[in-house]
Order: sequence, then C-alpha cells, then structure tokens
Amino acid sequence: MIKQIKQQQGHVSDSCTDCGSYVDIGAVVEAEDTLLVLSFIGDNALLQAQTMQQIAQQRFTDTKADIKNVDNSISLQLEFAFSVEKMIFQLENQL
Repeated sequence: MIKQIKQQQGHVSDSCTDCGSYVDIGAVVEAEDTLLVLSFIGDNALLQAQTMQQIAQQRFTDTKADIKNVDNSISLQLEFAFSVEKMIFQLENQL
C-alpha cells in the first residue's frame, strides 16, 4: 500500500497550501476494514468494554459486537457495517 502511495505522489497536485495533504483517503482506507478490536484490563475491564459496545451500537446501529475474556483481559470486537463508520468511531472516541 505504501509503495503504491509513493508511486502516485508525482501525479498529485496539492493546491491547498495550509494542509499539505497529498494522499487520497481511498488509497489508505480499505472498504473491508470494518473490524475494530479493543482490549481492556483491570478490575472494571468488562464494564469498560460494555460501555464502549453501547456507545458504538448507539452511534451505528448495525454494529455487531462480541466480548471475550482473553488472557487476563477483556477483548471487545466491533464489526461495523462500513469502514467509514469504524474510522468515525475511532476519531470520536480518540482510539
């Protein structure tokens, strides 16, 4: 992926002098990238995972969630319907 971006750099015209961005977001985010896995540790790990699950499913109602106890930690798997939902969720929750 990085190799492809570097190859395309010469074909990009950045007219925004403030932002300096030359990467098309579609070149970085893949449509199939819908799974987010979060790990929680500590006494309230399960509560933290359940809270994050609730936040995700309230924001994006088609999100599927699975909570598992894995090696002294709690794993939360969130499967979003679209990769953009995953990205928005991560940005909104500073993940």
